[in-house]
Amino acid sequence: MPNNFPQPERVLLIVAHPDDPEFGAAGTIARWVQGGAHVTFVIVTDGSKGTADKEMTKEKLVAMREAEQRAAAAVLGVQEVVFLGQPDGEIQNTYALRELIVRQIRTHRPDVLITHDPTMRIFQNMTLNHTDHRVVGDTVLDAVFPLARDRMNFPEHEAAGLEPHKVLDIFLQFTENPNYWVDISATMDLKIKALCEHKSQIGEPAELEERLRQRHGERAEHVSFEYAETFRRVKLAG
Repeated sequence: MPNNFPQPERVLLIVAHPDDPEFGAAGTIARWVQGGAHVTFVIVTDGSKGTADKEMTKEKLVAMREAEQRAAAAVLGVQEVVFLGQPDGEIQNTYALRELIVRQIRTHRPDVLITHDPTMRIFQNMTLNHTDHRVVGDTVLDAVFPLARDRMNFPEHEAAGLEPHKVLDIFLQFTENPNYWVDISATMDLKIKALCEHKSQIGEPAELEERLRQRHGERAEHVSFEYAETFRRVKLAG
């Protein structure tokens, strides 16, 4: 276990799609919840494009994926899930989206924030990163600095009682440039259980479990853990 593993009071995770929290950080989130942290998930898109089922409708899929995400969060003990309802596959780093995300940061006032690594475009020369992941990560970092920090940005927030907030500890998930490993050996089973709630996305649960155990075992090869989640951790000056 890293000696500097934080024990935050408030954690905010902002990601593109339902199931991104569990694939990227469920083991770490479960540890923080067990340590008494209040955790909020913010899901930016409606998840409406994530199917190959020709009989599926947009409305049915959106409702299904929201229910799956709430169930997965409940497995981890996450206290709050917010859905911004933006169109899946159409995310852009706009003024309007930055305002929505700054509002979430100022509302929840996290000690630690988790989002996507926006610099990741290609994984292991085999997989392309989803454009929504990259754009959400980029927008969240823009929101963290300088927008959420400086009171003159979105002054309507202050008028509504939302004060500026500095985020100083950022965990970037889905990265090929990790500098931080979290021991999830004790919470690996919870990660798997939470991901199994995303029934519309995962396929055969036994195959998923096998892949996850192999993946997170490999991520722990250079540390003294059985299973690890990896992040690019960015610690900002106060």
